[in-house]
Amino acid sequence: MSGISRWFLSLAAIFALIGMAWGIQMSATHDHTLSPAHGHLNLIGFVAMSVFGLYYALTPHAAGRLAMAHLALTVLAIVVLTPGIAMAISGTGETLAKIGSVFAILSMAVFAYTVIRHGVGKNLA
Repeated sequence: MSGISRWFLSLAAIFALIGMAWGIQMSATHDHTLSPAHGHLNLIGFVAMSVFGLYYALTPHAAGRLAMAHLALTVLAIVVLTPGIAMAISGTGETLAKIGSVFAILSMAVFAYTVIRHGVGKNLA
């Protein structure tokens, strides 16, 4: 497995643990107000990052400099968007959510470009 795959999958596992702990906290307090932020943490932090990591493991020739930028954009999306959504819900501003959303769509655009350019799998065609 390439280094970028390991990074994506390791961070996905960490974000999943954080999301699960947050979900347990919400359940224990019976306060699900921030569930949209929790959902985005799980969706982008665990699901999308796992898909990205598995893609780079299956397609190692795609794991170059752009893949490192992809990782950085995805992590930025998570660490900016998740608290941004929580802030928007609590009424303290939407700026971080907006910025995080831009990072998230840029991350997915890089992924789309990478898949279109490199295909999927180890063939170098």
